[in-house]
Amino acid sequence: MKKRLLGIVMSVTLLSSLFTGCGSSSSQGQNNQPTNQPVEQKLTYVSMTDAVGVSPILTNDSASSNVLRGVYETLFMKDPVTGEIKPLLAESYTNPDPNTWVITLKKDIKFQDGTPFTSEAVKYTFEKILDPATASPRASLIKSVDKIEAPDDYTVILHTSETYGIMLTALAHDNLSIVNPAADKAGDINRDATNAGTGPFIFKEWVPGDHITLVKNPNYWQGEPKLDTVIYKVVPEMATAVTMIENGEADFMVSVPPEHLDRLKNNPDVTVTMLEGNPTRYVGFNFEKAPFDNLKVRQAVSYALNRDAYIGTLNGLGYKSKGIIGPRLIGYDKEIENHGYDYDVAKAKQLLAEAGYPDGFKAVLSVGNTDMYMKMAPYVQAQLKEINIDVELNVLDWASYLAHCKAGEQQMYINGWSNVTGDGEELLYPQFYSKSIGASNYSRYNKPEMDELIIKTRVTVDQTERVKYLREANIKFTDDVAWVPMFNDNVTLAARKNVKGIAFESNNEFRLNNAYKE
Repeated sequence: MKKRLLGIVMSVTLLSSLFTGCGSSSSQGQNNQPTNQPVEQKLTYVSMTDAVGVSPILTNDSASSNVLRGVYETLFMKDPVTGEIKPLLAESYTNPDPNTWVITLKKDIKFQDGTPFTSEAVKYTFEKILDPATASPRASLIKSVDKIEAPDDYTVILHTSETYGIMLTALAHDNLSIVNPAADKAGDINRDATNAGTGPFIFKEWVPGDHITLVKNPNYWQGEPKLDTVIYKVVPEMATAVTMIENGEADFMVSVPPEHLDRLKNNPDVTVTMLEGNPTRYVGFNFEKAPFDNLKVRQAVSYALNRDAYIGTLNGLGYKSKGIIGPRLIGYDKEIENHGYDYDVAKAKQLLAEAGYPDGFKAVLSVGNTDMYMKMAPYVQAQLKEINIDVELNVLDWASYLAHCKAGEQQMYINGWSNVTGDGEELLYPQFYSKSIGASNYSRYNKPEMDELIIKTRVTVDQTERVKYLREANIKFTDDVAWVPMFNDNVTLAARKNVKGIAFESNNEFRLNNAYKE
């Protein structure tokens, strides 16, 4: 048995930051209040959308993930500063053979109700995720695992049916966080996650559509958090959210839209941090519905959309890439910029005519009611009008939108993908693998030859070979117009200057373990 060193250095450019609120000073705070007056350690985050749920087993969206990270923990994690995959609840691992992962767990960790964290909890969590009856949206992360053993309290053995080259990055995904079996059996932790994790904060309450409250876990195994309370406040109107940051009703937000960026940058009480990010925003198609099952129609749409002009409206918050796998993910190569489709209305009209639609057609574009997508949708609608595609907008609240797309009811749709692991495979498999239809493959993409290529990016242990497959897949999916990539995010975090210690990452997510207020 050969012991392997822990730590996989991600080949993507490091794009994470420990947000420390540069420009602030302790003297400023001391001048504003008595030195013996304690600062209330309550942090309010404003989110455009409510969480879909608070169980890692049953969710797959960013709003939920930001809550999950406070309550639960994974076996491994991506270091927000170095990009390395490193142990969290795990201590180490070995590979006695390519299809066996022996994971040793840390000792003396407890769930928030005092129950010891052991291998049985890992086994319970993963087996529930893999149970088809659960319909876990991210079961794909460990689909290759066909047997789980817990030979003692601190050893878990994962047996895979095929080699799985991205096992550790998968085990670092928020949706593979370990749940407390006792809490899960006692109730619905997707609505009430009290004592359901090992994380630094304990779920307290959820008022749907308004807020979720977490409180500190005083017995947290990495030390008591400095924050007493974290509130995830739902504020669908961006202008309202920005005002709340400015007047101190809220403490921080992410994804600052371009029209509000300068306003916050120029506010002396607010610090704005910007990083090149990996989230991609795109126009998608339902491949099971005509006319978008026709490559020439998809190419026409891509030619008709002027991405450069749209990015110019983003005030520096977006950058262009033609590929499905963007520049900040493993598997990207700049060769992809020689593929894709540049803005060319005449070419778009020609392709529509060749596809049998010389006079255009009517289509429905489904969109979730976030500010970002509500801005994109009318732009896409207007651009497609130029080639006689008459687009009707179908606007849904976020949870309804996700259910609508999961069921395959959409014709065209606007969406985004933020990659937690930083690996291109973690985009291809959930988004385009045929067995992900009904879960996260909203385009209902189903092509056997592409399934085969996706699997190669997933099972190949030789990382050089695996990256070669990712590059090949990027070219093929881009040429096939699996999506029309509109732009990649430059991610932003705006916070009151007295907020310190937020770990902000290139996927637009954050950790509050070490956060506090001065």
